[in-house]
Amino acid sequence: MSDGLIAELGAIVGTEDVLQGEAAAPYLVEWRGAFQPQALAVVRPADTDQVAAVVQACAGADCAVIAQSGNTGLVGGAAASDPRRHVIVNLERMNRVREVDVDNATITVEAGCILADVQQAADDAGLYFALTLASRDRCRIGGNLATNAGGLNVVRYGNTRDLALGLEVVLADGRIWNNLTGLRKDNSGFDLDDLFIGSEGALGIITAAVFKLYEPVVQQASALFALRSPAQAVKLQRRLTAASGHNLTGCELMSRQAVELACTHIDGCEEPFDVDHDWYLLVELASSAEGHWLLEALSAVVENARQAHELVDVIVAHDTDTSRRLWHLRESLPPAQVAEGASIKHDISLPVSKLPAFLDRALAAVREALPGVRPCPFGHVGDGNLHFNLSQPVDADGAAFLAQAETAHTVVHDIVAEMGGSIAAEHGIGRLKVAALDRYKSDVERDMMRAIKTAFDPNNQLNPGVIIGE
Repeated sequence: MSDGLIAELGAIVGTEDVLQGEAAAPYLVEWRGAFQPQALAVVRPADTDQVAAVVQACAGADCAVIAQSGNTGLVGGAAASDPRRHVIVNLERMNRVREVDVDNATITVEAGCILADVQQAADDAGLYFALTLASRDRCRIGGNLATNAGGLNVVRYGNTRDLALGLEVVLADGRIWNNLTGLRKDNSGFDLDDLFIGSEGALGIITAAVFKLYEPVVQQASALFALRSPAQAVKLQRRLTAASGHNLTGCELMSRQAVELACTHIDGCEEPFDVDHDWYLLVELASSAEGHWLLEALSAVVENARQAHELVDVIVAHDTDTSRRLWHLRESLPPAQVAEGASIKHDISLPVSKLPAFLDRALAAVREALPGVRPCPFGHVGDGNLHFNLSQPVDADGAAFLAQAETAHTVVHDIVAEMGGSIAAEHGIGRLKVAALDRYKSDVERDMMRAIKTAFDPNNQLNPGVIIGE
């Protein structure tokens, strides 16, 4: 049966785009190394009709379909696991910008488009695409949609869901649903787009989307604050939002440990102040309105915060090079942790007001549970999302440290749940957090999710094992 399916897939997409063995190996690598993906084949369709035909062929052969775009996910969402039944549908060939509608301020792109290329296409049209991630040169739009990616601009523009106006989706039975209308208002029934965004390929395969665009930024102001505590960061975030007229576009909290690792391991990163500080807050204000009033607003906040003793020190970026250097420091934190050794990661969110209390509790709890651990929290304090990561003790064995991951997850996630937060803020559930979802979601919520899955994919053909398990 598998030989027959391979031949049928080759007839659909071309034999050179049905990959097995060594040819498929680059697509069978999971970003964190937590899974060892296996698949019958990797198929690379060129258009939506081919995706639909591949899904139908796999259904006829009782094979499951795992959608994959940039393969930069962090929870094993595209980690196929059955060498006889799982077929990866990689969308990298579907990388066309279909339309830029300047008057409607929208862009329609295929799921295989690299995020940076979408940003450039908008820029070429004199507009601005607001989604941005540290992985923008590698991640692709399909994955951004499938995980409802957040990133660095969420505090101003929202998650991927907030930017999407319509989708094109291949359903589990091979039918194509086209809702690429670009409408900002449509109350003609259930919001089906919203179901597929964040569903990690378990309800349908997103093949294209239409997104909002914005006027290009013409003035920016950035600053790095040295702080005594996360509570000062929360206060500064409120001050900056008010003073800028809600033009705060970036608001990133960084712990001392995180900054130290970046300066140790990543080229171009250097200590920002002469004295080390416990916490840092990197902010950016941006607007499409002409003038220099954002810098004036930032300067006023700095002065008011000084008088209120809400900061220890500050660097205001008066030129582009300084701003880029500060943001390079922030974007270097994830690779710096990799270079330092084993790391246990948490992607959590809480109401912004609760972040200081969470950090107080969680830092004490993990240090008690894992002696010698080096907490390395950083993240998007403007929207309440923290990457509460834990680096291995100095000179510890990495494998032995990672063996304590479940202990660490339970400690951190229990506190998050008790405080009304989420254990998966922007990377999704994938295969990595299925058991955790069962632990922290209510029976009612899990029943609703299963009902939706059954309605859209009754035979569990699309990405089985993701979110709600097998």
